[in-house]
Amino acid sequence: MKLETLTASQAAKLLESKEVSSVELTQACLERIELRNGEVGAFAHIDPEFSLKQAALADSGPRRSSFQGVPFGVKDVIDTKDFLTERGTPIHAGRQPVADAKCVQLMREAGAVLLGKLVSTEYAMFTPNETRHPLDLTRTAGGSSSGTGAAVADNMVPLAFGNQTAGSLIRPAAYCGVYGLKPTHGTTDGAGILPLQLYFDTLGYMARSVEDLQSFYSIVSQDQQRQVWSEKKRPKIGLCRTFHWSSAEKDSQAMLLKTGEQFEQLGYEVIPFELPESYSNLVAVHRRILYKGISDSLAKDYESSAGKMSDGLLEVVREGQKCTEEAFMTAFRIADACRTEVNEMFGDLDAIICPSTPSEAPEGWGTGSPIFQVMWTLLGVPCLNLPVGFGPNQMPLGVQLIGRRYDDANLLALGDYLMRNFKSIQIESFSNAKS
Repeated sequence: MKLETLTASQAAKLLESKEVSSVELTQACLERIELRNGEVGAFAHIDPEFSLKQAALADSGPRRSSFQGVPFGVKDVIDTKDFLTERGTPIHAGRQPVADAKCVQLMREAGAVLLGKLVSTEYAMFTPNETRHPLDLTRTAGGSSSGTGAAVADNMVPLAFGNQTAGSLIRPAAYCGVYGLKPTHGTTDGAGILPLQLYFDTLGYMARSVEDLQSFYSIVSQDQQRQVWSEKKRPKIGLCRTFHWSSAEKDSQAMLLKTGEQFEQLGYEVIPFELPESYSNLVAVHRRILYKGISDSLAKDYESSAGKMSDGLLEVVREGQKCTEEAFMTAFRIADACRTEVNEMFGDLDAIICPSTPSEAPEGWGTGSPIFQVMWTLLGVPCLNLPVGFGPNQMPLGVQLIGRRYDDANLLALGDYLMRNFKSIQIESFSNAKS
């Protein structure tokens, strides 16, 4: 048994029965990091001695949660008092927080073992850092939670924090073939996390099973109620191509349609779903609100250290500076109205499925397009990436399961139910021409 390959839930059961120790599990993860991180570049900071001491304490102390002794990673825009938090930029090189972010504090209080800090793009934005895709080093792991996705996928750590302000969590989860949850906006405490646009900023989670995400989310949200989907209730799923269907390559389009077909074969009800026309311009609305927020949040760093910012980030900041208060408030009112009414959109549907990404992870150093995430981020709804198969290049592809605002526990229960008997889909090779 290779301990580093265990899901967090599998590890937790072995830890509780004392078949495995936290020291053994943590050491296995550290050895995997030593073996692979030089190529993949997922971890920015580790301290083996520190983590092993935590593991020893977890082994010797009373059990505080199901995740006691389980290692976890933290994206490098989330504060940790024992590790640097440099936010993916030389401007914050050597930055040492005096306290843990609230989410980290809660995990440590639950007895989980902090393994280290995971690479983020520059300020959790679009300019990549050194992380590569663990299945193909010529491809991106996505971003901005690039290190989070790569580390979980490559068996360096069973679960880890990321965050999302545009598409920063769901996209790398989909590219890397892991489960990822962007919860309902505002359901978890954002204290100690780099702010970009507070109206969108959302702490998120990656793991290797929905069961892991359920436990992870319950600890951090401080909501111990874990739901189980009733076997008597037939799921009703809306299949949504979104307004950006033409942006998807044929592999991504096929994956959504084949996922819907398999759900039907499993006995679930799947029906075509069209978004309200009023949502058609939400990507542009998101951009205006986001860029204004970034220009405000990074104003001091821009004034003092613009020369250390990438050209792409400088463009974002300057575009945000040009946004008038009137234009911002107009965009905000549109976003807020849609967010207020979004739950009504679902009707009698239990959830919606749509593409997670336009394609498999692309080659090169970019982070990929967030076109299939930003609308849901703006609406503040919970999104769950389901790793449902592989594209023609043998790279992971996912679909997003979208739920109502504040219905996160039910969405996770449904996601767990949907994937119990799901068989991975292989999309055959064909031209990537768009349709």
